Amino acid sequence: MALSLRYVLIASLVFGAGALSRALAADPPSRPDFAPDSRTGWLAQDDEFIPPTSGPGPIRSDPAHPYISFYKNPRNLHPSFRIADLSNPILLPWTREALRKANERAESGKVASIPKERCWPVGVPAFLLLPATPVYFIQTPKEVLMIWMQDHQVRHVYLDVPHSPDLKPSWSGESVGRYEGDALVVDTVGISTRTFVDNYLTPHTDQLHVTERFHVVDDHKTLEVNIHVEDPGAFATPWNAIQRYRRVQQGPMMEVVCAENNGDMFNQGLDPMPEASKPDF
Repeated sequence: MALSLRYVLIASLVFGAGALSRALAADPPSRPDFAPDSRTGWLAQDDEFIPPTSGPGPIRSDPAHPYISFYKNPRNLHPSFRIADLSNPILLPWTREALRKANERAESGKVASIPKERCWPVGVPAFLLLPATPVYFIQTPKEVLMIWMQDHQVRHVYLDVPHSPDLKPSWSGESVGRYEGDALVVDTVGISTRTFVDNYLTPHTDQLHVTERFHVVDDHKTLEVNIHVEDPGAFATPWNAIQRYRRVQQGPMMEVVCAENNGDMFNQGLDPMPEASKPDF
């Protein structure tokens, strides 16, 4: 009886170890594939961030002046300019004042353009707020590229490397990344202060540090990005946000030139188109 029980225990241990070994070796989390073919792109569902379920979140519209976008307008209401909610507790006094001035222009009746509408690079994390045309991915062993079709703005994410020791600011900053299970984790610093955090024209300092997690959900129909933003020079606390993209099959990527027929037709005093006579950085 004791001998039989011992055999049962040994057999259970052997079987259990084998099952565990097979489970570990069977299907490790696969690297996300954002570009299974040349036709696959990802279309942003809106041009403002989704707040997190709890905790500090992104700038949203003033409740008294709800923002109605061109891109997410189910009731066909007249689109409106953005009026930022200045009561958001993430704002430091100087960032709140900068947004108050932006609000004044939006409320004045003048056209309140945002950088992408005047063909300027938008920076990070505002790159996630580019709607109208898809973002396409190119994934290589050493680099991931994200290309917004409408103006061919490109982000480079260098894989499995540290940040540069002597980093100079640039429009999109320096992004380094790594795969964690089914997510691409991107860490970005060195973002030019000539960019804004969002389409409300929220400013930032050279301390801006953005972490993004890109992962595919909803049976590969949706790309979700979880964003974490830190900038002690501009914000009272770190904050989080979400962006979601819808998978579209309309590729290959087309040529779209933002600067074509994009002048200040009605003398609204729009920001000038970008023009460089020397390197920016």
